[in-house]
Amino acid sequence: MKRLRFFVFLLLLAALPGCGGGSPQSADVLAMDTVMKLTVYSQTEGQGEAALQKAVDEIKALEGLLSVTDESSEIYRANHSPGRAVPLSEPTRALLSDALALCAATDGALDVTVYPIVRAWGFTTGACRIPVEEEIQSLLAQVDYSRVFLDGDALTLPVGTELDLGAVAKGFAGDRLMALFRKEGVESAIVELGGNVHALGCKPDGSPWQVALQAPEGGFAGMLEIVDKAVVTSGGYQRFFEKDGARYIHIIDPKTGYPAETGLASATIVAGSGLLGDGLSTALFVMGRERAEAYWRTHGGFEFVLLTETGRAVISEGLEGCFHLYGEWENRPVEVVRR
Repeated sequence: MKRLRFFVFLLLLAALPGCGGGSPQSADVLAMDTVMKLTVYSQTEGQGEAALQKAVDEIKALEGLLSVTDESSEIYRANHSPGRAVPLSEPTRALLSDALALCAATDGALDVTVYPIVRAWGFTTGACRIPVEEEIQSLLAQVDYSRVFLDGDALTLPVGTELDLGAVAKGFAGDRLMALFRKEGVESAIVELGGNVHALGCKPDGSPWQVALQAPEGGFAGMLEIVDKAVVTSGGYQRFFEKDGARYIHIIDPKTGYPAETGLASATIVAGSGLLGDGLSTALFVMGRERAEAYWRTHGGFEFVLLTETGRAVISEGLEGCFHLYGEWENRPVEVVRR
């Protein structure tokens, strides 16, 4: 459900010695309810075009498996077959298995069964509303990732439980595209999947990719330099509605059934795995700063940038030297969290 836009600055220079080279080839594709842009750099004639076509095919295939609204998708069939086992293909099984493990690791801050509550608030339909307390409590009784039964390639959901893998699907897609590009011999590529940015290697001139993070009030808040990493942000300032002077954001706390109110404006994850970054950006936003820092210290395997509602930037120590504030945020304090 991430609709935040990143701005990827590419230096389209002639190939220099480094970890990639060649001229850029790009493709745009509308999938997973967003516009995606794929760019690869290849040194062999036809290599880039072939890799891009396979990447587009992969994205479309994943969308066909994971959509919650496409009646032919595996997730739709599972959501509409309560109590009955539904066979899954390898990609869906792999994604669901990893997603459930992440739900458990975050103690339900990420929960792939929260979809009915998100729908009740109207964020999936555009008809936003405030559900009555009784409705929220009734739906909360069905929100529990541990009720999802995955036995090999067979998925069974109890009555009332519905899956939506949107919080991890684009990250998973990015991981698969990186693997596909490597298999095709591509050494330098960057993809923007509706706000998820995933880079293969470095830029053709050997320097890091630069990814700008959006400021809650608009414009840019900071710049990240990455090599072979995914960058994913969750924030409450792009999808929300207001009623009676109150703002309700689209990121729902699975424990309460209400929009998360944790003092964070956004949570950005930098990780080698797009799936991990995708899931944790939502989970850490729901956790709030204190729990997010504790999770990072305990689990590791990623770095973070937290922008607070009070206008502060908090980064994990692994981003020192590759993150700096930008524009109107340039002179604000940056707090570095250490282990």
